[in-house]
Amino acid sequence: MAQQGFIALTYDPSYQGESGGKPRYLEDPYARVEDVRCALDFLMTLPYVDEGRVGVLGICAGGGYAVNAALTEPRFKAVGTVVPVNVGRAFRQAQSTPNAVRQTLEAIGKHRTAEARGGEPRRDPWIPGSLADAEKAGIEDADLLDAVKFYRTSPWHTENSTNRLYFRTISLMLGFDAFNLVPQLLTQPLQVVVGGRLGTTFSFGDGKTLFELAPNKKDFFVVEGAGHYEMYAKSEYVDQAVERLAAFYNSHLR
Repeated sequence: MAQQGFIALTYDPSYQGESGGKPRYLEDPYARVEDVRCALDFLMTLPYVDEGRVGVLGICAGGGYAVNAALTEPRFKAVGTVVPVNVGRAFRQAQSTPNAVRQTLEAIGKHRTAEARGGEPRRDPWIPGSLADAEKAGIEDADLLDAVKFYRTSPWHTENSTNRLYFRTISLMLGFDAFNLVPQLLTQPLQVVVGGRLGTTFSFGDGKTLFELAPNKKDFFVVEGAGHYEMYAKSEYVDQAVERLAAFYNSHLR
């Protein structure tokens, strides 16, 4: 987006990477949404930023967080998402049985009690640590294997990414809905970009749901043949998304 002439700000979320905050590796969706607002606050202090022409762009779970922030943040004048995921839906759907959500919440409650009494925090891996680990676990899902390749073995892997999730986080995500109140509060124009290869991240479905809920929808663009994680860094697909997003932001911010 910077190459397209936009001022672009990216950051590590609170509790992760090069950002501060404890406990480390906490994926708090409410803090994530506040991060978006605080990033906007920072932009408002820069003399070369036109405060009336600022948009927000979120990718994967960040797409859901960006949308959720925009619901109550009119300083954003346009909202873009790429392979957006409603992380609350994703974690609820991942629970394999009807009672699994309640069982998981009970397990988290017991662990929080143990932590409060001096026990060690629990941090679980997000995904297998390597393709060898995935193979040993019998994993054949193409999207999960793509995630392992991107996050653990690709040139974009960073030592700041520990592949760990603070266990108590899961209760926060199970109770979160990124798209709640979209019909009532999302007044900005919306651009949704999804990959055309359907998979188990269900970002195509989340993107479609978001677009159908939005009262001021503008464009739903499918990058044909692209898988979810291929939309992160595979130039033949990313370039299509950037071209569409640049046209969208140029139309609504310039």
